[in-house]
Amino acid sequence: MPSAQDTILADLTEMIDAVLGDFADDQVVTMDTTFSEDLGMESIDVVALAGRLQSRYGDTVNFAHFVAKLDLETVRELKVGQLVTHIADSLAQADEVGAGSR
Repeated sequence: MPSAQDTILADLTEMIDAVLGDFADDQVVTMDTTFSEDLGMESIDVVALAGRLQSRYGDTVNFAHFVAKLDLETVRELKVGQLVTHIADSLAQADEVGAGSR
């Protein structure tokens, strides 16, 4: 059974492929892949990805809040794995809150 992070990475890879279209054909997305340098994502691509994250995870995963806590250099060097970890942590926290209210 795949781990939560493996599943999130697969979901995120599909979203990246959808955003980048043909530009992502030759790119293998791993936890160490950078959005800017490796994938060549521009700010408009990141906005499109944020929209897909919102559609997939709802308010549980707040991409804007995640990026707002980072400095400019960190945003430029952001790796897919950092976002995967953020998504996994956000989902785990939501599960804990949900379990506590039962």
